[in-house]
Amino acid sequence: MSIIQAQHIMLNDPAHARAAFDPKYAHGSAFTNGIYADLDHATVPLSDLGFTQADAVYDVVSVSKGWLFRLEDHLERFERGCAKFYLRNPYTKAQTIDILTTLVKQAGTKEAYVWWAVTRGKPQDSARRKNPDNYENRFYAFVVPYVFICPDEQRTRGIDLMVSQKYLRIPPESVDPTAKNFHWMDLKLSLFEAGRNKSDWSVLCDAKDNLTEAPGSNIFLIKDGELFTPDAGCLEGITRKTALELAAQIGMPIHVEKVHVEQLRNADEAFLTSTAGGVMPVNSVDGKVLGGKAGPGELTTTLHNLYWTKRWDGWLGTPVDYSHPT
Repeated sequence: MSIIQAQHIMLNDPAHARAAFDPKYAHGSAFTNGIYADLDHATVPLSDLGFTQADAVYDVVSVSKGWLFRLEDHLERFERGCAKFYLRNPYTKAQTIDILTTLVKQAGTKEAYVWWAVTRGKPQDSARRKNPDNYENRFYAFVVPYVFICPDEQRTRGIDLMVSQKYLRIPPESVDPTAKNFHWMDLKLSLFEAGRNKSDWSVLCDAKDNLTEAPGSNIFLIKDGELFTPDAGCLEGITRKTALELAAQIGMPIHVEKVHVEQLRNADEAFLTSTAGGVMPVNSVDGKVLGGKAGPGELTTTLHNLYWTKRWDGWLGTPVDYSHPT
């Protein structure tokens, strides 16, 4: 079995082709301060604490073949994240869905990356900075054509992964990673570290050498046919949830628990999961080819292919009606 060339299909199959759209939305569509705009002219006020202090919660859902994937799961996670950071979405769930689907239709994107956030905004009374109710929280969203963080070529040969030696993941006691947030510097610096070491991607550990997550993605490993993924220090990814469900469907024993970094280095297979990439096979860790054979492993390939074929059949999808103008 070989890796489905999902990127090629999404770019070339007419069923995935972009619907009609106003040329001003060629790069994408946006919603800021209650106004719809093309992406190139959307703005964020410089005084917004989401910009100046990374004070926000965000989420990302993807569209493929015109289906928003697991939209309700993303919205529910977003609501939980807002509650954890004392933020309030100024729009109801129904209004949020309407904004996001309007943006998708404006851009005509049947393959899309849909991003939205609630920021702290600015204080209404500077003397009451300690009261979260004192802030005018703001909502932003945008849609752009889908781009793989791990394209066909990379998924076919497998990612060469590096465990960061210089950086640890921000501990959950400092910033709760289950609320999807803007605190990315540890992740970003580890990615630059991987680039300097000629690796494709990075993964971070905690202070006890337990795996946490990779930039924008969760980490999984397979050993003796069993699946392992960290239970803490990471985002509760929706693609992570999907991979666990698919693994259960094919009968894999699953372990969501503390996973030491040496388990990854000695794994038979490994993969990352992300909304911006799906299931992304790993070829090597710190220069060691997993399982003694280059390329994606058999079980990883099965999960990868199931992920895309089931999505394209409409599994857990919310269809976008492109026939009705926005």
